[in-house]
Amino acid sequence: MNTPIPATLRSVALACAQACALLAIHPAHACEGCGDDEPEASPSTTLATSGGPVRQLGLVRVNGSAPTSLPTNIPTTIEGINAAEIERHINATDAEDALKYLPSLLVRKRYIGDYNHAVLSTRASGTGNSARSLVYADGILLSNLLGNGAGFTPRWGLVTPEEIARVDVLYGPFSAAYSGNSVGAVVDYQTRMPKTFEAHAKVGVFHQPFDLYSTHERYGGHQASASVGSREGGLSWWINVNRLDSDGQPLTFITKPVSTTPAAAGATAVTGSLPGLDKSNIPWVIIGAGTQYHTVQDHAKLKLAYDLSPALRASYTVGLWRNASAGRSTSYLRDAADNPFYALAANSGTAKATPISIDGKAYTLAANDFGQGREALEHRMHGLSLKRHGGGEFDWELAASQYDYAKDLARSPLWARPGADSSGAGRIVNLSGTGWTTLAAKGIWRPVGDAHQVDFGAQQERYQWRQLTSDAGDWAAGGPTALFTAFSGKTQLRSAYAQDTWELSEQLKTMVGGRLEQWQAMGGSKTAANGTTVAYAARSETYFSPKAAIGYQASQDLTLKLSTGRAVRMPTAGELYQGGVSATGAYVPNDPATNPNLKPEKGWTTELSATWSLGAHQLRTSLFHEDTRDALYSQSSVIDGRTVSSVQNIGRIATTGFEVALQAGDLFVKGLELQASLTYADSTIKENSGFVTTPGDTIGRQQPRVPKWRATLLASYQVTPALSASYGMRYSGQQYGTLNNSDPNGIAYQAFSKFVTTDLRVRYQINRQWSLAAGIDNLNNYQYWNFHPYPQRSYSAELSFDL
Repeated sequence: MNTPIPATLRSVALACAQACALLAIHPAHACEGCGDDEPEASPSTTLATSGGPVRQLGLVRVNGSAPTSLPTNIPTTIEGINAAEIERHINATDAEDALKYLPSLLVRKRYIGDYNHAVLSTRASGTGNSARSLVYADGILLSNLLGNGAGFTPRWGLVTPEEIARVDVLYGPFSAAYSGNSVGAVVDYQTRMPKTFEAHAKVGVFHQPFDLYSTHERYGGHQASASVGSREGGLSWWINVNRLDSDGQPLTFITKPVSTTPAAAGATAVTGSLPGLDKSNIPWVIIGAGTQYHTVQDHAKLKLAYDLSPALRASYTVGLWRNASAGRSTSYLRDAADNPFYALAANSGTAKATPISIDGKAYTLAANDFGQGREALEHRMHGLSLKRHGGGEFDWELAASQYDYAKDLARSPLWARPGADSSGAGRIVNLSGTGWTTLAAKGIWRPVGDAHQVDFGAQQERYQWRQLTSDAGDWAAGGPTALFTAFSGKTQLRSAYAQDTWELSEQLKTMVGGRLEQWQAMGGSKTAANGTTVAYAARSETYFSPKAAIGYQASQDLTLKLSTGRAVRMPTAGELYQGGVSATGAYVPNDPATNPNLKPEKGWTTELSATWSLGAHQLRTSLFHEDTRDALYSQSSVIDGRTVSSVQNIGRIATTGFEVALQAGDLFVKGLELQASLTYADSTIKENSGFVTTPGDTIGRQQPRVPKWRATLLASYQVTPALSASYGMRYSGQQYGTLNNSDPNGIAYQAFSKFVTTDLRVRYQINRQWSLAAGIDNLNNYQYWNFHPYPQRSYSAELSFDL
């Protein structure tokens, strides 16, 4: 985003300051040139001290007062967006919304406040591969690398939209400073740190009419945030608090295969079911909706920074995120008296399997068909750093962070509604004590000034997974009574890296680098309900990942870049150790579902890009190729004469494609901006010894959840100095959820559909302190799926005050 500014640095700052003062716009919402500091360097364009913009390898862009922590000196693709653009263009209720219109990215956000399935998808990685991207906030790791998949999403809740200063995305594993999880992208959030006293408050409401199957309801909620901060002498501080109260639409549906068996005489006759087709076009009946979340989330963050000298800063960040949620289900079935029908109660008062008759055919309601659940979470984040940033020959940084599941309880009954609405037997899943820590020592050496820079460092990441599942006499409020199952495991990554970036001339820049990693898995164990515990041997492996890039300024307006890098994505504790215990809690000896010997994913990614710039317009085209060996997916294979389903290595997946990104300012008329992107990705399974139903059925198939075509468009217009409007569009082509692509019906529960959605946002600056915004997401009310249904047309409004 961030269109190049065709003016000199000083004239930009002066013109912006004069315009914002004339319009009485608060500095928090002012344009980028109004920061207290000079604009920072970030990838695309640099401005000369006089005359028009001077582009130098397309590596620098004027972006405002918050620098990115990404390695902007590497000649490769980085896209970004700043706070002012987010505020003008995006109906942002969660931090991940800032990524909405960046090229080739999709976050699987199912409802406002989605905390457990909002996976980031990139060019060659789908929404089932959460471990193939990295998300940071102020240098603190938010990616959840305890596992891979829908339940291991980045901890988006530790950043609120109001505190974002900017977000930048590095596409691909081209920096040696990041682990192999960067193979998809590295997302870097920089949050606000004031330079003078400031205070902010914001309230918002949202509303969604939802109509699907027999659910015809209205869902919504509200959000409020406040922040205050200042700088006095060498001390800067910032406090941000936020509360979200959100009701989402149903995410799951209770279904039954179509029966041809006549119902027994004693079966309860019910109505209300709906006929339909599943993702494979097999007929089924839909009898209810489930997982309709009501979530209340609290966020609090304190940031402190002290300048020990003009070039040395100590920083500390502490964050707290709490979530209380309840998931509910609703039956579509009605008995003869038109009452909602669930499974019948047994003599104990709990539900039991219940035979029913639908159109004279026999069906059975399982005891837990209409489930529910409650979660109580409290997660804490700490980050500490000491950084020298003088810009001279040598700079360095020492950093440490911790993410801690201080409390993480999920409760669910063993029986269906309505008997278990208030109490009854159930289970409690306790993840308390789970979390991760990071340590880093980084250095920058500039032996001959900015033209030659060597980045180097040493890092450690340690992940600890603890899961206790216990029986409970009272699922809703009682304590654990007996252990049902337990899993635990640790992984550790120690690494050293170096990369040498050299500007050989004004037209040519090169980078070579490498990353040496020692990975360990340890402490893996599982415990069955009978107390049987199995421990797994520790593992230790070492890998080296080279990196290289070159940038060439072919002309004043044309920049060429070529980047390549190897990435080794290590298995997570969840992939290694979960499994091996049956649904009844029994230990399964030598169960291949637990695979502590999984290989890491190993792949090479290459990108060739060309960027044309003309005034305030910029067009980038990129060709990319990713070749991945031993990709980690859940699938079937024959082991010791039996077919098992587990996380396994896929021999080879190859992805080839292109990406086009356009940025245009003052297009046709002054004040009209356009940002658009188009991505094509042919991601195909080339080798695989496993299968879904029959051996060989995945070869030549499309990688799950990676569509061939994606596109975004965002048009914004400054109607008046105080009034702006934006219109956005996102498109995704057909995709599949299975490795053998046997799910062609995208418009169904558990399916993955194509979509075209449009969004609208209008913002009005009332005066220097007050502003009002309103928006509509999914304006065209497109019904689309990513296993779960996405939100339908949703309305939002917000009122902000800035002092």
